[in-house]
Amino acid sequence: MYAIVKTGGKQYKVAPGDKLNIEKLDAEVGAKVELDAICVVDGSKVEADPAKAAATKVVAVILEQFKGEKQLVFKFKKRKNYKKLRGHRQQLTRIEIESVGSAKASKPAAKKAAAKKADEVKPAADQAEKADAKKAPAEKKPAAKKPVEKKPAAKKADEKPASDDAE
Repeated sequence: MYAIVKTGGKQYKVAPGDKLNIEKLDAEVGAKVELDAICVVDGSKVEADPAKAAATKVVAVILEQFKGEKQLVFKFKKRKNYKKLRGHRQQLTRIEIESVGSAKASKPAAKKAAAKKADEVKPAADQAEKADAKKAPAEKKPAAKKPVEKKPAAKKADEKPASDDAE
């Protein structure tokens, strides 16, 4: 199940467990906020009417308040000696979607345990790949290049042979 929510003049596609950066919300870190849904998709059922979709609750938790990357604003008019360079850093809020309607995000502990098991299996596979990589160059040797024979340049009839005595 996912929903399209509107916040900060923009629209975002969100599902339970998603993390996203949106324009600043006036709330404390850890607070729960409710976002306005304008479309809800639940399997094959689509509710595109904003009035009916607004009945679906999209709950998010605020993780962090921070500033975005610096955006440079350069104003310039040719032949008028006019240049201005200004910077801007947008205030942003990082949120995590807790639930969309009745669907809730799965617990992150299960994801961490699965990731640890995958990490344990990886080193053995990595060692096998490294061993294969070491063997591969030894098996494939580039073909030896044949030396290129240079042909003597043709002598012109007008040329005299060069000698050490003729100076």
